[in-house]
Amino acid sequence: MITFRQGDVLLICVDSIPSAAERQAADARIVLAYGEVTGHAHAIAADEATEYRAQQPLPVFDWQCERFIEVQVKALLRHEEHETIEIPAGRYAVIRQREYAPDALRNVAD
Repeated sequence: MITFRQGDVLLICVDSIPSAAERQAADARIVLAYGEVTGHAHAIAADEATEYRAQQPLPVFDWQCERFIEVQVKALLRHEEHETIEIPAGRYAVIRQREYAPDALRNVAD
């Protein structure tokens, strides 16, 4: 399994984007996650990838996933506080790290 992690964002290589996931319009970049404290973002330039979203979570290996990206050529995953990661062309499920809290599971705040 090919994976890439940057902070609380995990990309898992998948064979295909599920047909239930719809292509999303993009601005200059695709933000995979915003930092709740700093406002910084894990992002890929929109001319390097396409984002897809499903209306409800879909099973991807052991996770439930609503977001996917397709990288046309190698892309750079950037964040102001993390090392830039080069992502090869391919299709990826986007997973946010979660943590347990007594009231519910929640996304980790970056």
